[in-house]
This record gives sequence, structure tokens and C-alpha cells, in this order.
Amino acid sequence: MTTDAATTSELVLDAVLPDFDETIVAHVVVDAPPPVVFTAVRNMDFLEIHSPVMDAAMFLRGLPALIGSWFRRAPAPPAPQSFTLADFYSGSDDESVLAGWVPLGETPPHEIAFGAAGKVWQPEIEWRRVEPADFAAFAEPGFAKIAASFSMRPYGRTRTLLSYEARTANTDPASRKRFKRYWFLVRIFVGVILKAAVRTAKDLAETADSAS
Repeated sequence: MTTDAATTSELVLDAVLPDFDETIVAHVVVDAPPPVVFTAVRNMDFLEIHSPVMDAAMFLRGLPALIGSWFRRAPAPPAPQSFTLADFYSGSDDESVLAGWVPLGETPPHEIAFGAAGKVWQPEIEWRRVEPADFAAFAEPGFAKIAASFSMRPYGRTRTLLSYEARTANTDPASRKRFKRYWFLVRIFVGVILKAAVRTAKDLAETADSAS
């Protein structure tokens, strides 16, 4: 879904996940206009986003799957080389990076969204691939639906307010209870990841804008 939303304030997130149990968002003001920021976000390599806490969180999140492969005596999956939303939207993404995730829509230069359904509270997450057209209506019990997006709003004449929001809705009361326990443990790490992503996008956009 790609549309021109230059005159609308509706978010893709509001269309695909208007009701949610949890949300977290990070904001930053970027010294570059929305089209430059949108391009920077779309081409940003997520695997080059680093901070000490973020790196620790990502390692801990992947540790159960690594231990599981040891017990199964199966080789660990190869480390992905890169991941960008541009590749994701073109269909050339590496499944090992965002298994189960799908593009949910973009409205250049205002927003780009993606989402997934999974049992995220399990040591090894069980993902359920839900096609973009079915995502809003998906309600199979036992899952959490996650929708995330980067949005860009004009901030004065030449700057942009960049936001990165992640929303979660659970498909039944039992899943909601499991997710709340999980969320209590990981919320701080998710916040760190969101903040690191918007800071990286800010640096990329401002560098690109100053070079143009």
C-alpha cells in the first residue's frame, strides 16, 4: 500500500492497529525536511544501529534461539549482513532478520510502517505470517500483533519531527496476560532501541541534507 498522504494527518498505524494494549514512542527533531528524513529512514541499515544497552538487549533476545540450536545440534542461522526498509519493501529482505514481519504501508514522505504477529513472550518466538491486507482483521487467539512505524511531520520551515512508534494488541485475554509480564521485563530495552534508531536516522538525514 503506497499512497500520497501529503494533505492528510491519518497514520498508517491508525488504519492497521487503531486499538492497542501497549505503545511506546521515541521522538527527535531533525534539521532536515521530511523528504530527506523519509529517504534516510528508508535506506538506514538497522544492523548498524548500536548502543551498549541495545547491543546487550539484542544479544539476550537471541540467546534462547542460539541455545536451542545447540541442544538440537543444529547449526545456528547465519548472521544477516544488512537490513533496510527499502529492501524490505522491495521484497528482497533477509528472512533471518525480520522473520514473520510484513510491510504495512508507506505514505512518502510522511510514514513507513511494518508489523508482525507472534508469541513474543516465548524463549523462541513463534511467528505467524499475516499478509498486509489481513493484518488489521487478524484475531486468531494466542498471538500479539505488533505494528510499528516511522512518521515524519514538518517542524517549522526546514525541520522535521521524526517519531518511531511501536504498538501491540493481543488477540485474547490469556495472550494479553502473558504479554504484560513480558512487556514489564523488556519495555526499557525497547525504548532504548527506538531512541537509538531515531538518533541514527537523524544523523543520516542531517548529513545528507548538508551535502545536498
